[in-house]
Amino acid sequence: MIVAVDGAATDLSVAIADTDGSLIADAGWSSAQRQSAELLPRLLALLADNGRRIETTTGIAVGLGPGSFTGLRVAMALGKGLAFALGRPLVGVPSLEAWLEAEPAAAFALSRAGAGEAYLLERDRQTPLIADRDRIEARLAAERVVAPAELADAFGLRNATSPRGAGVIARMASTRFAAADADDLATLEPLYLRAPRGLSDDAAGEVRWL
Repeated sequence: MIVAVDGAATDLSVAIADTDGSLIADAGWSSAQRQSAELLPRLLALLADNGRRIETTTGIAVGLGPGSFTGLRVAMALGKGLAFALGRPLVGVPSLEAWLEAEPAAAFALSRAGAGEAYLLERDRQTPLIADRDRIEARLAAERVVAPAELADAFGLRNATSPRGAGVIARMASTRFAAADADDLATLEPLYLRAPRGLSDDAAGEVRWL
């Protein structure tokens, strides 16, 4: 059994899946400030509701973002903690890719990038862009997009679907588990793409502006 968590947005999700990636159950909810208090209890409740125990987990999958710094850190800490405690492999999956995979009709996925900005991934592209409110409103107001409710409201996105990516993250990770291709527990990090405002660290990945 694979367990998966995604904390890249204020719309959080957890899932459990068979080793071939087939979804057993998932849960999604919105929480702006309580990721650290809610992710693990929600995952344990999902397991209990489906007659499963965390000890039977064979692999841990976690959404890598980009998105909320706090949510990403909490989800990654949970994923690494479970992998370490249970002695199970860990695989990270880019969250925006999973969101688009979960919503075939959506052309774009967006996550929070800071005040008035968002990370934006267009379908069939590999690299997210950073876009400000004006560009998002001008280009995407009428597009089908996946975006957390807070961004949909802030940017006036009329055709937005809230992300629920953990189930797809489990499925995408299953092929790597089958190939014994897990990530390094010590070095795996979220896709921050750039440092928080006020810090001068170099970006952790390629970032382009829309």
